[in-house]
Amino acid sequence: MRTLAIIPSRYGSSRFPGKPLADIAGKSMVRRVYEQAKKAFEDVCVATDDHRIVAEVESFGGVAIMTSSHHQSGTDRCFEAYTRYAGLFPDRKVDIVMNI
Repeated sequence: MRTLAIIPSRYGSSRFPGKPLADIAGKSMVRRVYEQAKKAFEDVCVATDDHRIVAEVESFGGVAIMTSSHHQSGTDRCFEAYTRYAGLFPDRKVDIVMNI
């Protein structure tokens, strides 16, 4: 059984804009979350609507998927990323999708 862990990541938070890119002891928050998720899951991606986050994720070799900026929730963003992931990696049939 194959699990896809998706990390919804939005730059435009009203309480902490740019939070995914915040530096924590030399690494961005999104990188720290991604690295921890990779310890538990083979397939991990970041779902985001911001090119800065995509650039950060790709800079450390992670997988980032651009999504619409009109989602109401992280779950909606994860669903769109899952559908795009299936198109990008058709050889990786996913049985379970986890919202991190």
